[in-house]
Amino acid sequence: MSTMFADTILIEPLNFWGGARVKPKDTKNSEPVYEPATGRVLCDMIPCGEEVDEAIKSAHSAYLKWSKLSGMERARIMLEAARIIRERRDEIARAEVANNGKSITEAQVDIDVAWQCIEYYAGIAPTLSGQHIQLPGGSFAYTRREPLGVCVGIGAWNYPFQIAAWKSAPAMACGNAMVFKPSPMTPVTAVMLAEIYKEAGVPDGLFNVVQGGAETGGLLCHHPMVAKVSFTGSVPTGKKVMEMAAKGVKQVTLELGGKSPLIIFKDCELENAIKGALMANFLTQGEVCCNGTRVFVQREIMPQFLEEVVKRTKAIPVGDPMCEETRMGALISKPHMEKVLGFIKQAKEQGAKVLCGGERFVPSDPKLKDGYFVSPCVLDNCRDDMTCVKEEIFGPVMSVLPFDTEDEVLQRANNTTFGLASGVFTRDIARAHRVAENLQAGTCYINNYNVGPVEVPFGGYKMSGFGRENGQVTTEYYSQLKTVVVEMGDVESLF
Repeated sequence: MSTMFADTILIEPLNFWGGARVKPKDTKNSEPVYEPATGRVLCDMIPCGEEVDEAIKSAHSAYLKWSKLSGMERARIMLEAARIIRERRDEIARAEVANNGKSITEAQVDIDVAWQCIEYYAGIAPTLSGQHIQLPGGSFAYTRREPLGVCVGIGAWNYPFQIAAWKSAPAMACGNAMVFKPSPMTPVTAVMLAEIYKEAGVPDGLFNVVQGGAETGGLLCHHPMVAKVSFTGSVPTGKKVMEMAAKGVKQVTLELGGKSPLIIFKDCELENAIKGALMANFLTQGEVCCNGTRVFVQREIMPQFLEEVVKRTKAIPVGDPMCEETRMGALISKPHMEKVLGFIKQAKEQGAKVLCGGERFVPSDPKLKDGYFVSPCVLDNCRDDMTCVKEEIFGPVMSVLPFDTEDEVLQRANNTTFGLASGVFTRDIARAHRVAENLQAGTCYINNYNVGPVEVPFGGYKMSGFGRENGQVTTEYYSQLKTVVVEMGDVESLF
């Protein structure tokens, strides 16, 4: 079955294992998947039940072949996958937009980041190595970095294709197989990645896609043949994943939410700080876990900052995400849009002042009238104890707070259970590094925000999770170390 949406063809079924798409056994629990920009049904997401077992067994047989290849052999196949993604970038990006609602301009960048990630880990695959340790009397030991086996990836709906690449690339570079479950709201593009890996030459079953929600996730986390679970999503679901994985003592990587601080000192380059604040809040309609949604601005420059930020926020073109000029698309779903609008209403009740936006937006194009659009919003007059400052809204809402001194703002910035990202704008080099040292977060951006090169590790402190994605260090989270001790003399026995 295929449907035409915004000149992109959607092919079903959306499950994939054993090197091919697989029709679901049981269609009774299907859920509609919506196109955020129009509000119409794109396709049905049919969750996997007992078939999860087939997908995992298929992954295990592929792992046995893949793990025997050298790093160079794995790299060659991964580079071919990266090349195919580059070639099909626009087609994948259009499917991503139809399913996620973000602007085509952003979606194209996401697809570029995906192939760059696969290319990066292809380069790392041949470098994986161990140590040689000399012991007395000519004896020695060595270590081997070995794969874990079948890894499970559970994705989020804000970066569907990119997260599938971020999880599969390091896993595959280390010699593992992966069974990936996309978010039930964005089931469309992960299977495109599966087909690309197959075409590039991975063994059948190496990257499988199973669709479903919490129940399917539970089957994956509890399966005895699964060695590791990497999850991107909310804190409450992350806790559940960790709990389920604990039953089988499985390794876990958790990339959870955030309420990150962005600190703007009066000695900053104001133009850059303003651009930084917009980039920290309005990418992907504000549906980004590392967004700097608590913007602390030193009191002296607050008036200039607000005036300029509001002016530029009002000028953001919201509308048809398939259109090149659009800079903000639609939120993921109707319930999510209502939740975001609810946060804004509550902020007003608690005394915040809406300087612009924060309302449902209806584009002039009649086919977009039922889309889930919200005009980007700036909130002033915020206090640290307001819900809009404490909880992750996951929408286009920037909360601005004044501060006076460095010590005070650091204490306030760290007064949160989250710790995913943070940022500081200042021209004082000592202050920049001092603030970076003292912020309790997995990433600190100095004089920029939301730049995420694949060479750089990404992950949380505190309740924003643990483990890392991207960068060299991630191979440690997808492999295990074996020590081999070699005796060259006779055994000295106490018995």
